Amino acid sequence: MRYRYPLSLVLALSGLTLFFISLQPRQQPPELLMPVTEGRVVMSAPLLLTLFGGDRFLAANLESMRLSITGVDFGQADTRYLIRAQQEVAELNPCHEDNYYLASGLLTWGGADREGAEILKRAMECRFWDELPAFFYGFNQAFFNDDLAGASRSLELAALRATDNAAGFRKLAVMLRAESFSDEKLALEYLIQQRNSTNDPKLRDMLDKRVVRLQGLVDLRLAQRRYTSQYGPLSDLVQLVTSGELVAIPDDPLRLGYELRDGRIELRRLKIAGMEGQP
Repeated sequence: MRYRYPLSLVLALSGLTLFFISLQPRQQPPELLMPVTEGRVVMSAPLLLTLFGGDRFLAANLESMRLSITGVDFGQADTRYLIRAQQEVAELNPCHEDNYYLASGLLTWGGADREGAEILKRAMECRFWDELPAFFYGFNQAFFNDDLAGASRSLELAALRATDNAAGFRKLAVMLRAESFSDEKLALEYLIQQRNSTNDPKLRDMLDKRVVRLQGLVDLRLAQRRYTSQYGPLSDLVQLVTSGELVAIPDDPLRLGYELRDGRIELRRLKIAGMEGQP
Protein backbone atom coordinates (compact mmCIF):
# COMPACT_ATOMS: atom_id res chain seq x y z
CA MET A 1 0.00 0.00 0.00
CA ARG A 2 1.47 3.35 -1.07
CA TYR A 3 1.84 5.92 1.75
CA ARG A 4 0.32 9.34 0.91
CA TYR A 5 2.01 12.42 2.38
CA PRO A 6 -0.30 15.17 3.66
CA LEU A 7 -0.74 17.97 1.15
CA SER A 8 0.32 20.57 3.72
CA LEU A 9 3.67 18.85 4.25
CA VAL A 10 4.32 18.65 0.51
CA LEU A 11 3.54 22.35 0.10
CA ALA A 12 5.77 23.30 3.05
CA LEU A 13 8.74 21.32 1.73
CA SER A 14 8.26 22.74 -1.75
CA GLY A 15 8.13 26.29 -0.43
CA LEU A 16 11.26 25.76 1.67
CA THR A 17 13.13 24.37 -1.34
CA LEU A 18 12.16 27.36 -3.49
CA PHE A 19 13.25 29.69 -0.73
CA PHE A 20 16.75 28.22 -0.56
CA ILE A 21 17.03 28.20 -4.35
CA SER A 22 16.13 31.90 -4.47
CA LEU A 23 18.92 32.69 -2.03
CA GLN A 24 21.68 31.12 -4.11
CA PRO A 25 22.24 33.92 -6.70
CA ARG A 26 22.51 36.47 -3.89
CA GLN A 27 25.43 34.86 -2.15
CA GLN A 28 28.72 36.74 -2.36
CA PRO A 29 32.27 35.50 -2.09
CA PRO A 30 33.54 35.56 1.52
CA GLU A 31 36.10 38.27 0.78
CA LEU A 32 33.33 40.74 -0.14
CA LEU A 33 31.35 40.24 3.06
CA MET A 34 33.06 43.00 4.98
CA PRO A 35 31.30 44.75 7.86
CA VAL A 36 29.80 48.13 7.07
CA THR A 37 30.63 50.85 9.59
CA GLU A 38 29.12 53.88 7.86
CA GLY A 39 25.65 55.22 8.45
CA ARG A 40 25.23 53.80 11.94
CA VAL A 41 22.04 54.81 13.66
CA VAL A 42 22.32 57.23 16.57
CA MET A 43 19.15 57.83 18.55
CA SER A 44 18.47 61.32 19.84
CA ALA A 45 18.58 62.09 23.54
CA PRO A 46 14.77 62.66 23.81
CA LEU A 47 14.08 59.29 22.16
CA LEU A 48 16.56 57.50 24.43
CA LEU A 49 14.96 59.19 27.41
CA THR A 50 11.55 57.89 26.35
CA LEU A 51 12.81 54.36 25.73
CA PHE A 52 14.33 54.16 29.21
CA GLY A 53 11.31 55.48 31.07
CA GLY A 54 12.64 58.98 31.68
CA ASP A 55 15.81 57.79 33.46
CA ARG A 56 18.48 59.92 31.79
CA PHE A 57 21.29 58.38 33.83
CA LEU A 58 20.38 54.84 32.76
CA ALA A 59 19.97 55.96 29.15
CA ALA A 60 23.39 57.65 29.18
CA ASN A 61 25.05 54.61 30.78
CA LEU A 62 23.68 52.12 28.26
CA GLU A 63 24.30 54.34 25.25
CA SER A 64 27.86 55.00 26.39
CA MET A 65 28.48 51.26 26.72
CA ARG A 66 27.01 50.67 23.27
CA LEU A 67 29.12 53.27 21.52
CA SER A 68 32.31 52.15 23.28
CA ILE A 69 31.72 48.64 21.89
CA THR A 70 30.49 49.57 18.41
CA GLY A 71 32.64 52.64 17.77
CA VAL A 72 35.79 50.72 16.84
CA ASP A 73 36.32 48.20 14.04
CA PHE A 74 39.60 46.54 13.09
CA GLY A 75 41.46 48.85 15.49
CA GLN A 76 40.10 52.02 13.82
CA ALA A 77 37.67 54.37 15.55
CA ASP A 78 34.55 55.38 13.61
CA THR A 79 34.96 59.05 14.50
CA ARG A 80 31.86 60.36 12.70
CA TYR A 81 29.68 57.89 14.55
CA LEU A 82 31.37 58.61 17.90
CA ILE A 83 30.85 62.36 17.49
CA ARG A 84 27.10 61.99 17.02
CA ALA A 85 26.66 59.34 19.71
CA GLN A 86 28.79 61.06 22.35
CA GLN A 87 27.01 64.36 21.84
CA GLU A 88 23.71 62.63 22.66
CA VAL A 89 25.22 61.03 25.78
CA ALA A 90 26.47 64.45 26.88
CA GLU A 91 22.97 65.83 26.35
CA LEU A 92 21.55 63.14 28.64
CA ASN A 93 24.27 63.36 31.29
CA PRO A 94 27.15 65.83 30.77
CA CYS A 95 28.77 64.42 33.94
CA HIS A 96 29.22 60.96 32.41
CA GLU A 97 32.80 59.88 33.14
CA ASP A 98 33.29 57.33 30.36
CA ASN A 99 31.87 59.74 27.80
CA TYR A 100 34.29 62.57 28.49
CA TYR A 101 37.24 60.18 28.76
CA LEU A 102 36.46 58.61 25.39
CA ALA A 103 35.96 62.06 23.88
CA SER A 104 39.38 63.15 25.10
CA GLY A 105 41.16 60.04 23.86
CA LEU A 106 39.33 59.21 20.63
CA LEU A 107 37.75 62.42 19.34
CA THR A 108 40.25 65.09 20.33
CA TRP A 109 43.27 63.12 19.13
CA GLY A 110 41.41 61.53 16.23
CA GLY A 111 40.88 64.68 14.16
CA ALA A 112 37.74 66.05 15.86
CA ASP A 113 39.27 68.25 18.55
CA ARG A 114 36.49 70.86 18.54
CA GLU A 115 33.77 68.27 19.08
CA GLY A 116 35.83 66.55 21.77
CA ALA A 117 36.50 69.88 23.48
CA GLU A 118 32.79 70.66 23.67
CA ILE A 119 32.09 67.40 25.51
CA LEU A 120 35.05 68.05 27.83
CA LYS A 121 33.83 71.57 28.54
CA ARG A 122 30.39 70.31 29.55
CA ALA A 123 31.96 67.66 31.79
CA MET A 124 34.26 70.27 33.34
CA GLU A 125 31.28 72.47 34.24
CA CYS A 126 29.23 69.54 35.56
CA ARG A 127 31.86 67.54 37.47
CA PHE A 128 32.87 70.26 39.95
CA TRP A 129 34.82 67.74 42.06
CA ASP A 130 36.89 66.23 39.22
CA GLU A 131 40.18 67.77 38.05
CA LEU A 132 40.59 65.63 34.93
CA PRO A 133 38.03 67.27 32.57
CA ALA A 134 39.54 70.68 33.34
CA PHE A 135 43.05 69.32 32.77
CA PHE A 136 42.16 67.61 29.47
CA TYR A 137 40.24 70.65 28.25
CA GLY A 138 43.01 73.08 29.15
CA PHE A 139 45.72 70.95 27.61
CA ASN A 140 43.79 70.51 24.37
CA GLN A 141 42.97 74.22 24.17
CA ALA A 142 46.68 74.99 24.31
CA PHE A 143 47.78 72.37 21.82
CA PHE A 144 45.03 72.57 19.20
CA ASN A 145 43.80 76.18 19.46
CA ASP A 146 46.83 78.06 20.84
CA ASP A 147 44.47 79.50 23.47
CA LEU A 148 47.11 79.80 26.17
CA ALA A 149 45.10 82.12 28.41
CA GLY A 150 42.03 79.87 28.35
CA ALA A 151 44.15 76.79 28.85
CA SER A 152 45.89 78.37 31.82
CA ARG A 153 42.54 79.17 33.46
CA SER A 154 41.36 75.59 33.00
CA LEU A 155 44.58 74.21 34.48
CA GLU A 156 44.25 76.52 37.47
CA LEU A 157 40.72 75.16 37.93
CA ALA A 158 42.12 71.63 37.75
CA ALA A 159 44.66 72.55 40.42
CA LEU A 160 41.93 73.86 42.72
CA ARG A 161 40.05 70.57 42.40
CA ALA A 162 43.09 68.31 42.58
CA THR A 163 44.61 66.51 45.52
CA ASP A 164 47.94 64.97 44.54
CA ASN A 165 48.41 66.75 41.19
CA ALA A 166 47.78 70.36 42.20
CA ALA A 167 51.43 71.41 41.98
CA GLY A 168 51.87 69.82 38.55
CA PHE A 169 48.76 71.51 37.14
CA ARG A 170 49.90 74.90 38.44
CA LYS A 171 53.34 74.38 36.92
CA LEU A 172 51.78 73.69 33.54
CA ALA A 173 49.63 76.81 33.87
CA VAL A 174 52.76 78.90 34.51
CA MET A 175 54.57 77.29 31.58
CA LEU A 176 51.66 78.07 29.31
CA ARG A 177 51.69 81.71 30.30
CA ALA A 178 55.40 81.94 29.66
CA GLU A 179 55.17 79.94 26.42
CA SER A 180 58.29 78.10 27.54
CA PHE A 181 57.54 74.66 26.16
CA SER A 182 57.28 73.01 22.76
CA ASP A 183 53.65 72.07 22.22
CA GLU A 184 54.11 68.95 20.15
CA LYS A 185 56.85 67.49 22.35
CA LEU A 186 54.82 68.07 25.52
CA ALA A 187 51.80 66.52 23.85
CA LEU A 188 53.85 63.49 22.82
CA GLU A 189 55.12 62.98 26.38
CA TYR A 190 51.56 63.29 27.67
CA LEU A 191 50.18 60.71 25.26
CA ILE A 192 53.00 58.28 25.97
CA GLN A 193 52.30 58.60 29.68
CA GLN A 194 48.57 57.98 29.12
CA ARG A 195 49.31 54.96 26.92
CA ASN A 196 51.76 53.43 29.37
CA SER A 197 49.49 53.93 32.38
CA THR A 198 46.42 52.10 31.07
CA ASN A 199 45.79 48.40 31.68
CA ASP A 200 43.16 48.20 28.92
CA PRO A 201 44.86 46.59 25.88
CA LYS A 202 42.23 47.95 23.49
CA LEU A 203 42.63 51.51 24.72
CA ARG A 204 46.41 51.10 24.76
CA ASP A 205 46.36 50.12 21.09
CA MET A 206 44.23 53.15 20.19
CA LEU A 207 46.47 55.53 22.11
CA ASP A 208 49.55 53.94 20.54
CA LYS A 209 48.25 54.95 17.11
CA ARG A 210 47.97 58.52 18.31
CA VAL A 211 51.50 58.40 19.73
CA VAL A 212 52.78 57.30 16.32
CA ARG A 213 50.77 60.05 14.65
CA LEU A 214 52.13 62.75 16.94
CA GLN A 215 55.70 61.42 16.66
CA GLY A 216 55.33 61.91 12.91
CA LEU A 217 54.39 65.55 13.50
CA VAL A 218 57.43 66.06 15.74
CA ASP A 219 59.71 64.57 13.07
CA LEU A 220 58.15 66.69 10.33
CA ARG A 221 58.53 69.93 12.27
CA LEU A 222 62.16 69.16 13.08
CA ALA A 223 62.82 68.48 9.39
CA GLN A 224 61.02 71.71 8.47
CA ARG A 225 63.32 73.71 10.75
CA ARG A 226 66.38 72.14 9.14
CA TYR A 227 65.00 72.77 5.66
CA THR A 228 64.10 76.39 6.38
CA SER A 229 67.56 77.16 7.74
CA GLN A 230 69.16 75.93 4.50
CA TYR A 231 66.66 76.61 1.70
CA GLY A 232 64.11 79.10 2.99
CA PRO A 233 60.35 78.72 3.53
CA LEU A 234 58.76 75.33 2.91
CA SER A 235 55.94 75.29 0.35
CA ASP A 236 55.25 71.54 0.08
CA LEU A 237 55.85 68.59 2.38
CA VAL A 238 57.39 66.66 -0.51
CA GLN A 239 60.33 69.09 -0.42
CA LEU A 240 61.41 67.53 2.87
CA VAL A 241 61.95 64.25 1.02
CA THR A 242 63.49 65.62 -2.18
CA SER A 243 65.95 67.70 -0.14
CA GLY A 244 67.03 64.65 1.84
CA GLU A 245 65.77 65.91 5.21
CA LEU A 246 63.45 62.88 5.43
CA VAL A 247 63.47 59.49 3.76
CA ALA A 248 59.67 59.59 3.48
CA ILE A 249 56.68 61.46 4.86
CA PRO A 250 55.71 59.69 8.13
CA ASP A 251 52.74 57.35 7.92
CA ASP A 252 49.68 58.31 9.95
CA PRO A 253 47.96 55.20 11.37
CA LEU A 254 44.70 57.19 11.52
CA ARG A 255 44.99 57.81 7.75
CA LEU A 256 44.35 61.54 8.09
CA GLY A 257 47.92 62.63 7.45
CA TYR A 258 49.63 65.99 7.81
CA GLU A 259 49.35 69.31 6.01
CA LEU A 260 51.16 72.60 5.64
CA ARG A 261 48.88 75.34 6.97
CA ASP A 262 49.99 78.98 7.07
CA GLY A 263 53.62 77.91 6.82
CA ARG A 264 53.37 75.44 9.73
CA ILE A 265 53.00 71.67 9.55
CA GLU A 266 49.84 70.57 11.35
CA LEU A 267 47.85 67.41 11.98
CA ARG A 268 45.20 67.14 9.30
CA ARG A 269 41.77 67.30 10.89
CA LEU A 270 38.73 65.23 10.13
CA LYS A 271 36.41 67.10 7.77
CA ILE A 272 32.72 66.57 8.44
CA ALA A 273 30.15 67.78 5.91
CA GLY A 274 28.25 70.79 7.24
CA MET A 275 30.61 71.34 10.19
CA GLU A 276 33.58 73.02 8.51
CA GLY A 277 34.16 76.60 9.54
CA GLN A 278 32.05 76.29 12.67
CA PRO A 279 33.30 78.31 15.66
